[in-house]
Amino acid sequence: MSDYILDKDTKIDVAEILKDLEHYHPRRRGWTWREPVPGLQMGPFTYEDASKPLKDSVGLPPAHYFGDIDPQPIPVITTEIASGRFEDDIRRMRMAAHHGADHIMVIRTAGQSHFDGLIEGTPQGIGGVPVTRKQVRAQRKALDMIEDEVGRPINYHSYVSGVAGPDIAVMFAEEGVNGAHQDPQYNVIYRNINMVRSFVDACESKKVMAWADMAQIDGAHNANATARDAWKVMPELMVQHGINALISAKVGMKKKNICLSTVPPTATPGPCIHIDLPYAVALRDLFHEYRMRAQMNTKYIEASTREATVTHVLNMVISKLTSADIQSTITPDEGRNVPWHIYNIEACDTAKQALIGMDGLMEMVELKKDGYLREKARELKERAVLFLENMIELGGYFNSVEEGFFVDSGMFPERNGDGISRKIDGGIGVGTVIKRAKDYCAPVTAHYGYNNVAQYDPSAADDPAKLIGGCTFECPEKIQYIDELDETDNVYLRMDEVKDYAGPDAKLIKPEMEWLADGTMMLTMFFPTDVRHAEAAALEIGKRMNLTDCEVINREIMHRAEGTRIEMKGKVGFSIRMDELQLPSVPDVLSDDELWDAIDKKPMRIVAGTIGDDEHSVGLREILNIKHGGIEKYGIECIYLGTSVPPEKLVQAAIETNADAMLASCIISHDDIHYKNIAKVDRIAREMGVRDKLMFVAGGTQVTDEGAREAGADVGFGRGSHGNHVATFLVKERARREQQNAR
Repeated sequence: MSDYILDKDTKIDVAEILKDLEHYHPRRRGWTWREPVPGLQMGPFTYEDASKPLKDSVGLPPAHYFGDIDPQPIPVITTEIASGRFEDDIRRMRMAAHHGADHIMVIRTAGQSHFDGLIEGTPQGIGGVPVTRKQVRAQRKALDMIEDEVGRPINYHSYVSGVAGPDIAVMFAEEGVNGAHQDPQYNVIYRNINMVRSFVDACESKKVMAWADMAQIDGAHNANATARDAWKVMPELMVQHGINALISAKVGMKKKNICLSTVPPTATPGPCIHIDLPYAVALRDLFHEYRMRAQMNTKYIEASTREATVTHVLNMVISKLTSADIQSTITPDEGRNVPWHIYNIEACDTAKQALIGMDGLMEMVELKKDGYLREKARELKERAVLFLENMIELGGYFNSVEEGFFVDSGMFPERNGDGISRKIDGGIGVGTVIKRAKDYCAPVTAHYGYNNVAQYDPSAADDPAKLIGGCTFECPEKIQYIDELDETDNVYLRMDEVKDYAGPDAKLIKPEMEWLADGTMMLTMFFPTDVRHAEAAALEIGKRMNLTDCEVINREIMHRAEGTRIEMKGKVGFSIRMDELQLPSVPDVLSDDELWDAIDKKPMRIVAGTIGDDEHSVGLREILNIKHGGIEKYGIECIYLGTSVPPEKLVQAAIETNADAMLASCIISHDDIHYKNIAKVDRIAREMGVRDKLMFVAGGTQVTDEGAREAGADVGFGRGSHGNHVATFLVKERARREQQNAR
């Protein structure tokens, strides 16, 4: 076996993951939930609803203010991966795990539900990844390593659906897949698979999944996404949840592993909380023995990331109020037609930020026990019961599907006649279910239905695989592993094409959004015109920038005549050599002890202010004040002049106080006023003959070191600068000048 392990400072090497893959076997099976840690202490805070922290992770952007803490909420967080190339998805999985995802859901390629057996090798997919044994094994192997990095088990998940459902379930159980979608109604309604075939296959699949201790997520939410008016199918959704949940339990799945895929049925500008919360409460009332997997509403989102994020957060308010166990994170990829790395990661961060931000909420609020909330929840449950009674009157589920009961956009008992109708004696796989012979025997471990094993060996009644010395579940060495079948479409060819961009020794680099070295980049533009002209202008700009494959992926009207925001993707046709890059210098920051010692030996005084007509003060105060780790911390005497300080006043104050340095803050940058004011300070100091005696430091969010120096300052500090950076410069610059003068 390969001795390859991940290095936290080195890119994952997919080629190493693929080595010796035929001998890899999963180290565990079954779903894992997060470990709650009530009263968790992290940094200056105590958390009531947090789980065990990660060993290594990437915190939220503001985390550096709080000691780089990264608290993890209790719900499992999902990210959905669907690029079409499993080797690139492995890299995305690593990023997602470090941002808090512990449920990696791999979406199957378009149409795979129609395949009548397992596929082999690793071809490129469209609208998802071709789910094959090799792809599953490689990603599970990579996740084993990634979970060692982050210090938390990671659940790996895909789909058990279509006419090859039982085959897929067996392969998943063999390869350590931890969770899967499985819902026979999805097959019937959306894939037109014969009803009898679908339910028989489902029972077999669920039996296998139960053996593997896999979590099951149903597909009822698809009615929400398909119906003309999603909020009107809430009673039907409850019925679909109930049918699949009860079948799964009857087959033998643990109820704690049966998850309802719940989707709030509305989105703003609708009054979504008013509609969605009673529905969530009704689900909890009816299905309190089962788990809830909360997925955000996608039916009504466009391609705007802002819109998707707000919808996501509003949905998570529902999750928090009704205790979701798994929080899914879906991004606006469908609207953009590109499943981009960055949006997977941002969605994970959105979930983490929202849920940890609502930590302890239920200690302060509770859902009302009477009034509209409970009345509406009861009404929805009553409608669901009436729906079931109507199904029974019609002769059961199959007859009801024939009558178009499901995905009808009427709020039951209202009917609009637009439901999806399927025939009992129709669909894919019709007539393929055959009654078993009396002496039927299948010597396998997890098997649903009549299996006359005792006729061969009575002691094998509860262990049918004993007849053959164990099946592939007990003896993985019996699994037939096939590497690649297609000589023209496989992972080795794809990786060879980008070998100069991959691995720790990569020599070239390109921007990417989906696949390694795909060259894709996104531009955001605003045009003061209508949407049609704005879109045409954006495409022309892309053409003139020598971008190829330009496509507008989002357009937002600010005003139909005054302006339009355009987001466009395009590809660059060149690569950058890594060894020719001019890397920005790493700040050489003195330690606190060194700074304290330097100022103690020779005190320093500075004057500071926000210059020009600028009223901003927060940034400069953080550089100065001891409370924020500013330069006062090191004993530097700071004379703060306030805001809107004229450049001449800053210089005059430095002369009058016999200061060593001037610190000028300038935030406003319109018409380059920040650099013009920096230049004024420099000019006035020179005219007064004190420039050589005074160190001059400029800073602000729009200031760059290069720009500040060109304007006349000795140094410029921009975003991300801290007091120790400024103090280090002052101490070193003073020492440099003293040494220069001594010559």
